[in-house]
Formats: sequence, C-alpha cells, structure tokens
Amino acid sequence: MQTDAPVVWLLTDNKPGHRNQLKGIGNRLRVRAGAALHWIDASERRVPLWRALLGIAPAMDPSLPAPALIIGAGTSTHRLLLALRRTTRAKTVVLMKPAFPMAWADAVILPEHDRVRPGKRILTTQGVINSITPLARTIEKPEALILIGGPSPHFEWDDDVVFNQITQLISDYPTWRWTISGSRRTPSGLTERMEELASLRVSVVDPKRTHEDWLSHQLSASGAVWVTPDSMSMVCEAATSGVPTGLFQLPPKAGSRVALGIDRLIERGQVASWSDPTHVMDRSRGDKPRLWEADRAAQWLIRLLLSRGPR
Repeated sequence: MQTDAPVVWLLTDNKPGHRNQLKGIGNRLRVRAGAALHWIDASERRVPLWRALLGIAPAMDPSLPAPALIIGAGTSTHRLLLALRRTTRAKTVVLMKPAFPMAWADAVILPEHDRVRPGKRILTTQGVINSITPLARTIEKPEALILIGGPSPHFEWDDDVVFNQITQLISDYPTWRWTISGSRRTPSGLTERMEELASLRVSVVDPKRTHEDWLSHQLSASGAVWVTPDSMSMVCEAATSGVPTGLFQLPPKAGSRVALGIDRLIERGQVASWSDPTHVMDRSRGDKPRLWEADRAAQWLIRLLLSRGPR
C-alpha cells in the first residue's frame, strides 16, 4: 500500500527532449498524487550490462528516499533502470520504446507512431509527452510565434522553402506581430536570413539566449503559432499549449513513423497543415481537440501502479 506522497525517481540522460518528457509526467504526478520528485543523472552511475541483466543495483545516494516509481527516459538510462528493478520495491516505468523486452518494466509509455499495440501495461500517446501546461484561454491580440527546427531523419529540409513560407506568412498577415525563434539544429545560413527580417513587427530571438521557461511564456503571449514539422517534440509542445498551431510544409521522408504521427495530429484537428492557414489565424475559429498527454499518462500510472490496495 502506497503512502499519500509517493516518491518518484526520474532517471535522466540530460538530453533536452528526454528531460522534457520526464519533467512533464513528473509535474503531473506531483499535482495529482502529491509525488515527491528526485532527479538522478544516469551518466553518474555507470552500470555494467551483467548488473542490468541480473537486476543488481549500483550504490545509490543513501539520502534518497525509497521510491514508489522509477521512471527512465533515454537509452542511456536503461541499464540503471533495469539494475534497480529487483533491489527495490519500486515499480519501473520506461518512456519511449525501450531497447530491452518491454515485459522487463512494470509500465511502458510510448507514442503511437512507434506502432506498438496498447496493453494493460503499455500506454500509447498521441505524439510525445512534454512539460507544457495547456492555457486556460489564449490571447486575442494579433501576436504570432514561429518555431524553426532543422534537418532531421523525418523530413526533407530546404532552407529556401522554409524561409519563403516564413516571409509569406508575414506578408499575408500584415496586422500581426511575429516572434521568430530557431533552434540548435537550424542551419546558420537560415538563421542569418531570419535575422534580416527583424523590424518593428518582427522580432528574431537567439535560442541560445532563452531561459528554460521561455517557450511556455512565449506561447502564453501568442494567439497563433507556426512550427516546422521536423521535431515531434516541438509540434506537441505547441499543440499542448492550446494555442492554434499550424505546420510549415516539408516533404516527409519515406517510411518515417514520425511523419505519420504528424499526419495523425493533423487528421484529428490538433494541428493544421500549411494549406489551411485560416484554421490557425481566423479569430472566429472554434475549439480544437484537447491534447495533454502528460496528464493522461500520469493518471494512467496512478491507476496502474500507485492505487491503494494489496500488491
């Protein structure tokens, strides 16, 4: 039987996307179950393969309280997660498709584009879990945000195509103010061209100078957001905020599961395609389907692994 305040260990490899997923689900477990969160850097605890296979844990910080849940995100956390599975009474959870048999974890949470059949201990999510909290309401001011990624394994990247679509938006909606941000993957040549767009109604932000909560703050001040589709995480963060979200148009690479996942979000009306800009920019638009997968996953874990009663 669990206490009222379960302890949750979050195993991280410190990659931004994986950390964002852990933060998202951890925050919701804290809100819904009063969970006490403890971050553990997996890179500081090297685990030999034999220890992982046998479930023999390394020495852990003795000041850490015993966990009810141990959640890992990223391949680099898997050995530590497996090593801990037999030496504590905690339940183990892996985010994203693991490199080990899924039956070795007590629960698996992964995006539906990984094409794994849902089950009693497998939850598939619409897109990728993130730490954005949906806004109670979006602003009515004509303020728009543009988020630019870069080359990826999932879409054919073209600087000229992306830049032309950016300038077309700015031209087609002259009464809007625009904030443009690239990312660490944005090609330097495109970054330089975007910087030249800076004007009284166009702000260009250097992503290296933004703080951790910049995106959530910027989304809360935006009435629309346009995103390149190369990053599922970036698309899902925008969609989760509740701000009307549109996607730039790039050709998908053959066989990309992420591209198929993006198509599903479009089909459900959670994001809009480039060919349907009014769905994003029209002030008379109706409500779109809600997307908050971190909250849904947290509720699922609470029911599955933290509910009261005999083990």
